Parts: sequence; C-alpha cells; structure tokens
Amino acid sequence: MIGAVIAMQSEADILLDKMKIFRSLTVSGKKVWVGEAYGKEVAVCVCGVGKVNAALGAQLLISKFDAEKLLNFGVAGGLNENTKLCAVYQIGQAVQFDFDLTQLNGTKIGTLDEYAENYLALHLFKADFPVRLLGTSDRFNDSPADYKLLTEELNADIRDMEGAAVVQAAYAAKLPVYSVKAISDVAGSGSTTEQFLQNKDKALKNLQKALPQIFEEL
Repeated sequence: MIGAVIAMQSEADILLDKMKIFRSLTVSGKKVWVGEAYGKEVAVCVCGVGKVNAALGAQLLISKFDAEKLLNFGVAGGLNENTKLCAVYQIGQAVQFDFDLTQLNGTKIGTLDEYAENYLALHLFKADFPVRLLGTSDRFNDSPADYKLLTEELNADIRDMEGAAVVQAAYAAKLPVYSVKAISDVAGSGSTTEQFLQNKDKALKNLQKALPQIFEEL
C-alpha cells in the first residue's frame, strides 16, 4: 500500500480524479481515500498545512492503513535559478529549517536531536525529474532572513511546509519516502502569495501529468 500524504484538497484532487476509490472516511479529523491508482493500491490522506499535520497524516497512514512507503507531493516555492515556475522536481534531501538546537549542542540548523545531519535523504525516481533540496518550516512568508538562511547556509532550492516532516515520520517507521513538488512561486519575483494564487493551478496540472511516471516506480 502506498501512503500519499498531501496538505491541501486541491493538491490531492489531481490524484483522486485518477483513482478508483473503494472507500472514503475520516480518521482523527483527517480525510482519507483508499483505492487504486495507475495499478497500485493507495491511501490518500489530506493532512492539512504544516509540519504537525504532515507528521500526523503520515503516521495515520502507517499505523491505520499499513502503508509500506510514503509519497508527498504538491506545490512549493522555488528559491533560485535552479527552479522554474510550474516545473516539476523530485526531492533528494529535506531539512526542517525552523528546527534549531545550535545554542544547546552546536549542531547545524535543522539537525533533529536523534540524527547527526540536518538534511535527510529521500528515495529517488529513475524518471527524468530534476533533483532538488527542500527546506521545510511552519512559515509561508517573504522573510529576507529565511531566504538568506535557506539559500546561503542550507543551499536549499525549494521550500514548503510539510515535506521534511513526512520524511521524519518515514525515517522513524523505517519506510521508503518519496517527494515531488511543482513550483507555484519563486522568491525574488514579487509577492510569493500573489504568485502562488496565480500559478497554483498550472503547477498542479503539470504535476498531474507526472503522476503516471511517479506511480510506475512506486
């Protein structure tokens, strides 16, 4: 069983539209659909925005639906010239850039207490999706400080609000985890909020086109 952890209903709909749905239910306040997509069994959880929601959704799929691997996809923000509006990228490594124990133990920003490195590696597809680094936090903003941290210290290419939390949950359960993001906004190109609202639908259409390749390898 593939467990798909997705923040927003609009993101989940690009997969649900292609699924043969066997049942739908609400578990711990999270909507879940179980069915078949592209010949694979899948449970889709719309977890809600943010890291706690993402971790809860991932654990729900692991504990209640016996997910054997996790997939996180959706729209995200680009940070540099390596990310183009509405393009689709797979995530090679992810870090929680709002997690900071530096003052306590001298570790790099984003290093979880139970790990030695701040970036955690994901499984990769052989399909031709360019690989990028993801920074995750519970913030959607145009903060110059966050941008500097992400680009100069962490060298991240993409930012979102869920991905690295799903990776953390997968690591805890010792499950494979994959993530694919379509770019809805790019830092330095005006308000990220305005860009997000303008480009979200186009980015999701491009991501939907990539789903057959994604599921072929899962």
